Amino acid sequence: MQFTPSDRLLFVGDSVTDTGRDREDPSSLGAGYVRLVSEALPPSVTVLNRGVNGNRVRDLEARWSTDVLALGPTVVTVLIGINDTWRRYDRGLPSPLPEFEAALGRVLALAEEKCAARLFVMTPFLLPATPEQETWFEDLGPRTDAVLRAAAARGATVVRTDLALHRAAEEHGAAALAPDGVHPTPLGHRVVAKAWLTAAGAGVGAGV
Repeated sequence: MQFTPSDRLLFVGDSVTDTGRDREDPSSLGAGYVRLVSEALPPSVTVLNRGVNGNRVRDLEARWSTDVLALGPTVVTVLIGINDTWRRYDRGLPSPLPEFEAALGRVLALAEEKCAARLFVMTPFLLPATPEQETWFEDLGPRTDAVLRAAAARGATVVRTDLALHRAAEEHGAAALAPDGVHPTPLGHRVVAKAWLTAAGAGVGAGV
């Protein structure tokens, strides 16, 4: 896929996307995979980061009009789902799969219909750091399937972030990629960025 100076690539999701971006600076990309993707693309391409720590899909949908549609992106990348699983286990807050899938489908449809945006959907991931986290897959596995169905329904490009990180963990160890199982290290973010660039057919920069 070729990107041009007229393209506006918007990445949206939770803390994995947020990575400490400056809320007072709309151009801030944070310190994670979004910045790495931007650095690998031509400087004329606009890249925007609208990740927000702690977001579940319901939070994403609530801010979709202001944080996505109002910015007129030509490419929208969504990474969401791990907090929908996590909150079930640490706070007892369920995110029923039918509602999750429907909400994700709605926001993807809006981005396509209102902005004519090309869609990228990244799968949520987990590299268990504790035995307790191993049990999360009973929720995350079906949730990942729901993400894939929602992406297929809109013809979105899928980025198998989960598979890329699990392959990398076989080489480097899970702790080198995400010590708490969820939040990537710089190495983990490089793996995520490479997965996106590969799916986009955009090549991989030296820093990735």
